[in-house]
Amino acid sequence: MKIKAYLPFISGGIQSQLAYKWNFFGFFIGEIFFTFVMYYLWKAVFLHTDTGIINGFTILDMTVYIFVSNITQFLTGTDASYAIGEEIVDGSVSMRMIKPVSYDISLLFNEIGTKVVLLVLIMIPVFTGIEIFRYAQTGAIAFSASRLGVYLVSSILSYLVLFYFDLCFGFLAFVLKNLWGFNLLKGSIVRFLSGGMIPLVFFPAWALGILRFLPFSSMCYTPVMIYTGNWSAAQTLASMALQLFWAVAFWLLSRAIWHTTVKRLTVQGG
Repeated sequence: MKIKAYLPFISGGIQSQLAYKWNFFGFFIGEIFFTFVMYYLWKAVFLHTDTGIINGFTILDMTVYIFVSNITQFLTGTDASYAIGEEIVDGSVSMRMIKPVSYDISLLFNEIGTKVVLLVLIMIPVFTGIEIFRYAQTGAIAFSASRLGVYLVSSILSYLVLFYFDLCFGFLAFVLKNLWGFNLLKGSIVRFLSGGMIPLVFFPAWALGILRFLPFSSMCYTPVMIYTGNWSAAQTLASMALQLFWAVAFWLLSRAIWHTTVKRLTVQGG
């Protein structure tokens, strides 16, 4: 694979994100609003506890978890299935197929361009705010550069798991043509089961035992728990190894589905 051939897709992703900056900021503000709703809900829950600790979480731990989980989902989210569905409906997928580049890699590099913008405009100021809040609450510096580095690596793995999972899901558009309703359902399931709304340790023990090995925990829960510092080194390594496994598994599955479905492609409108 020649990386140089895919660099224009990164540039295209950056330009697209900047061109639709008001849509981007509108969506981000919506996420911030949802984050504060979750914060006040959990704050009400903790006010009615005797010890101030639930499943090993204090209100400060939960606050950091809520903000980090939502920003992680914002940064690692993918629109691969939406993009595939739109290209199949309008016929532009046929143009992609005749280009001398890999279909999935071109989509991936296009999204990398959008992540560059998010990294600069969103991640740096938000995480700075989180650490200032932590310091204001405890009077101690909780920030760890090494933990942030591991979190970033885990977030990259999370994104790859999500991207190739979404790619596999998006290929259903070759059969169903319109995935709008299924995408909404998929998004809700992923957000709930990945720990995006509730930490997985709050699930019953039997459910937690299952969920920690499913791909959903690798999509959000793992990097967030790494950042909060609630995991040991052994738990971190094991969870990141699981992330790598699911990223490779979904990549292989996406390749198999692509080669199977492209042979009987019919395009609406083109």
